[in-house]
Amino acid sequence: MENDDHGLLELLKHDHTKGQAFQTLVKTYQERLYWHIRKIVLNHDDADDVLQNTFMKVWRNLDKFREESSLYTWLYRIATNESITFVNSVKKRSLIPMNDTTEFLLQNMISDEFFEGDEIQVRLQEAILKLPEKQRIVFNMKYFDDMKYEDMSEILETSVGALKASFHHAVKKIEDHLKNRD
Repeated sequence: MENDDHGLLELLKHDHTKGQAFQTLVKTYQERLYWHIRKIVLNHDDADDVLQNTFMKVWRNLDKFREESSLYTWLYRIATNESITFVNSVKKRSLIPMNDTTEFLLQNMISDEFFEGDEIQVRLQEAILKLPEKQRIVFNMKYFDDMKYEDMSEILETSVGALKASFHHAVKKIEDHLKNRD
């Protein structure tokens, strides 16, 4: 993927190849970014909206990408930030008290016509939603995406040690939540 990204970045720098290269970028990363976003916003329609916003932001900022990180981590950073911005805007618009956010997001996920989870998945998502935002994102990236800590470190702009601690705390809290529900 890294070599493909390098060639893609070269094509994105030239006006006559930029459009086609961007379509390739979207095709390459669309599904992975969608599922990353979906794990944060939980609802299909919301994830589609955030994904579209992500790619619009990528298009507008291609000239500013300095290649200090990989294309992959840059895209994930934008998608993560757009997802967090979306969730925070929903909280503000809905005037939901912070402690009710979990229930709101859970109900939003369950009522989504594209959600096909069973009771166990609902309980797992409920436990994940109870985590602080950073722990939730780290847990999702590690558990569901099997992302390397080094990549997460670039995306979330934090140390590998802090990420490992966040993941460990998240797993412990999820285990406790699931044990206490039985």
